[in-house]
Amino acid sequence: MSKIRNFLFIMADQLRADYLSCYGHKVLHTPHIDGLAARGVRFTRAYVQSGVCGPSRMSYYTGRYPSSHGATWNFIPMPVDEMGLGDYLEAEGRSLHLVGKTHVEPDREGMERLGLDPASDAAALLREGGFRVIARHEGDLPSGKEDYKAYLERQGYEGEDPWLEYANSGRDARGRAASGWLMRNAHLPAAVDEQHSETAYATDEALKFITEQGDQPWALHLSYIKPHWPYIVPAPYHDMYREADTGEILPAQTRDEHPVLKAYRKHDEALSFSRPEVVRHVRPTYMGLIKQIDDHLGRLFTLLEESGRMEDTLIVFCADHGDFLGDRGFGEKELFFEEVQRVPFIVYDPSEQADATRGTTSRRLVEAVDVVPTALEALGVEIPRHRVEGRSLLPLTRKQPVKDWRRFAISELDYTARRARKVLRRSLDDNCRGWMVRSDRWKFVYWDGYRAQLFDMKNDPKELHDLGADPAHAEVREEHQQMLLRWMLSRKSRVAATYKRLDFMTDNLPPGIHIGQW
Repeated sequence: MSKIRNFLFIMADQLRADYLSCYGHKVLHTPHIDGLAARGVRFTRAYVQSGVCGPSRMSYYTGRYPSSHGATWNFIPMPVDEMGLGDYLEAEGRSLHLVGKTHVEPDREGMERLGLDPASDAAALLREGGFRVIARHEGDLPSGKEDYKAYLERQGYEGEDPWLEYANSGRDARGRAASGWLMRNAHLPAAVDEQHSETAYATDEALKFITEQGDQPWALHLSYIKPHWPYIVPAPYHDMYREADTGEILPAQTRDEHPVLKAYRKHDEALSFSRPEVVRHVRPTYMGLIKQIDDHLGRLFTLLEESGRMEDTLIVFCADHGDFLGDRGFGEKELFFEEVQRVPFIVYDPSEQADATRGTTSRRLVEAVDVVPTALEALGVEIPRHRVEGRSLLPLTRKQPVKDWRRFAISELDYTARRARKVLRRSLDDNCRGWMVRSDRWKFVYWDGYRAQLFDMKNDPKELHDLGADPAHAEVREEHQQMLLRWMLSRKSRVAATYKRLDFMTDNLPPGIHIGQW
């Protein structure tokens, strides 16, 4: 049997599942991602733990839900005592390396309280969420080691902000910079050469890292910052789909609309994407960004094949969330519809034990929190079950008997820092939160302070009919609210004591202590 020695964790930012050909897109052809699916298992019901970059990624990295790790919104730090996959590997003498984006926000107050030397290795790991950084790239945000902006400067791109002025701007008819932040410029080719673009840069860094490792075992998180906005892509991808069919635009259901959804319609992205001409203008660029990623993944998979690393590398391909792209009159992400919460999720297991499942699909409900335990089990590292809340997927890739697989998936939203809170006239003390329970047939959304939402995913897969106020479905809502309650009661907050320690403590008093004896 193949011995798994390496782990490659590929994530695309804001990539919808239905924008890959292996997930059914009729125009956009992604042969290299499809090829990975043909060699592994393609999960068709994979859900993130939040439709927002930061909290979703922290759940991917820790194997814990936002309610457990606490980073419920972008730029909210994970507490200093949280641990991620990189920390677990470090404890075993290994490392998890990074190329690309993480959205990790360090707990600087916690680090200062502990008196950590900022220049120490321990502090560096905490700042990076347990990753050993090869090249971190967070777009226009400070990125740290081997910043992409510095790379562009070395390539001869001059200016105050080469990321914005070249990689994410085009040129108008007069040769002036036309910012990719403005969606009206989505049709323009980015002013950066394709070989120097963000996607090419990240792929180059990953290829270099893997080549340098030789036969040494490694673990790498390759995290593409695209197809996340700004919606702009270099030639030839900028007009590859300009005249293509960009698909149906799901209508906005504004009659008796839920108050939180109604408030979200006041956001800038919803005001813009509610216009069909904006949708049709942006979607071809989004498709081009995805095609570019697939082409560069072809380079990566070729290297793995030629170097023999496909034989001993576990590969997970996924996204941190999707993108509305104008469906339902919304832009961006966050809310609990399938366009955002359901993501592409492909697992390639090189073990001979997985031969029977190659090229198959699975309808099991899987979650972002499953990546950490899957990787740990594959690499022969004990799963810290007192902390990790996900489940290893190897029994599914290896067609092993599975006992009591999850009956539902969970996602969370904290909209305290969003305009919707002010539209709803809620204070910072209010619990501006929502939770999704996705069971086999139903999707239930509990909103604190407001009525629930309910969708029949069997008879209404496009989620066009909200049954949250329908008296005929009161029993279904109550059943799913009980599921949510049971899930909330099962969060793993006792993180300082391992199961081994708890087992040793059970009915085992320290010497000299005799309680309750006659």
